[in-house]
Amino acid sequence: MKELIAKRLIQLRGEASREVTAKAIGISISALQMYENAQRVPKDEIKVKVAAHFKQSVQSIFFDQEPHETCFLDEQSATKEVV
Repeated sequence: MKELIAKRLIQLRGEASREVTAKAIGISISALQMYENAQRVPKDEIKVKVAAHFKQSVQSIFFDQEPHETCFLDEQSATKEVV
């Protein structure tokens, strides 16, 4: 998942420099670099700042858009009638 987040952050940043982007978000350049290199995932408060900067939802940047198989299985079992 870190790799997917990193890819999304790089795409969102586009041609802007890391320096400009990090300053606008309010984080260090090294923190942004670690996020983009899939070395770290930001804390929740930073996720909110990143999403606000890029005018995106936290969900769209930091979470998988596809349902997980285990979630699907849990949903199926939750809808089964217990007798």
